[in-house]
Amino acid sequence: MKMITFLLVGLIVHVIFFVSIFDIYFTSPLVHGMTPQTTPLAPPASRLVLVVADGLRADSLFTPLPDGSSRAPYLRNVMEERGAWGVSHTRVPTESRPGHVALIAGFYEDVSAVAKGWKENPVEFDSVFNESRHTWCWGSPDILPMFAKGASGDHVYTHTYPAAEEDFASTDASRLDSWVFTQVKSFFQSAKSNSSLRASLLEDQNILFLHLLGIDTNGHAHRPMSKEYLDNIGLVDTGVADLVSMVEDFFDHDGRTAYVFTSDHGMTNWGSHGAGHPSETLTPLVAWGAGVKNAQKVTAAQPYNDGFLQDWKLQHLQRVDVNQ
Repeated sequence: MKMITFLLVGLIVHVIFFVSIFDIYFTSPLVHGMTPQTTPLAPPASRLVLVVADGLRADSLFTPLPDGSSRAPYLRNVMEERGAWGVSHTRVPTESRPGHVALIAGFYEDVSAVAKGWKENPVEFDSVFNESRHTWCWGSPDILPMFAKGASGDHVYTHTYPAAEEDFASTDASRLDSWVFTQVKSFFQSAKSNSSLRASLLEDQNILFLHLLGIDTNGHAHRPMSKEYLDNIGLVDTGVADLVSMVEDFFDHDGRTAYVFTSDHGMTNWGSHGAGHPSETLTPLVAWGAGVKNAQKVTAAQPYNDGFLQDWKLQHLQRVDVNQ
C-alpha cells in the first residue's frame, strides 16, 4: 500500500512539473487593456515604404562581387550616399511569421503560436499596420492575411497571388517578386485616375508593405549560393529602384517618404531556416528617406569584431545593428 501511495504521489508531482512548463512558457507575454498614447510632436515622415525580402541573408546582399561591384547596386548606393545600414539580428525560430511579427508588431512571437504552425494569431495583438491610417500590402497569402485579420476597421488592404504560385520545385521563383512590383506599379497608375484612392494616398500615417517571397523560395529550391537565388537579389534591387522612383514621382518629391529594406530571416547553405545559425539570424537592414540620417562616414574603428565590415568593404560607413 505504501508503495502504491509513493508511486501515486510521484506521478502527481511529475504531472504538476510537466503542466507547469506549459503554464509558464505557453502564456502570452502580451499585456492587454493599455490606453493608446500619442505624441504632440510632428512625425518626421508622412508615409513608410517597407520592403521585406523573405529569406535574404545579410552576407548575400552586402558581400561585393570579385570585381568589387555589388549584385544590388541601387541599395549599395543608398548605403554609400544617403541612408543608414546595419545587421538586423533575428531570434529563433527563424521562420517567416515570427520574423514579420517582430518587424511589424514589435515583439517576439508568442511561443504558443507553434501549436498553429506559426501561421495564425494565437492571441490578438496590435501592430503598426493597425495603428496606421491606411496600409496597402502586396505579397504572399501566407503572410499578409494574419495582419489584416487582427486589424481594427477595414484600413488594411491586402493583394496576394494564389497560394499555388508558391512552388518550391519551380525553376525560378523570382516571378513572385515580379508579380508584386507589377501590382504596385498598376496600383499607382490607377491612383492617378482614381480620385478617392489618390486622396487616401495623400493622407499621412500611411504604409506600403511589399513582401517578396522569391528569394526564400529560390533558396529552398536551389540553395543560397545558386544563380537563381543571387540573380533574384539583383531583380529585387532593380525593383526597389523603380519603386522609389515611382513613389517619389507620385508624391512630387515632397521628401516625406521613409524607406526600410530588410528581411525576416536568413537561410543556411543547404536551404533551410528555423534554427539559430548566424546565416539564419543575420539579416540586412537598409533605411533611407524622411527621418533617416544620411550615410555617416567614419575613420575610427567600429565596435564590431565579427570581421564583416572588412568582408563587405564597409569599414568607412557607420554600421548600426538592431535586434529585430
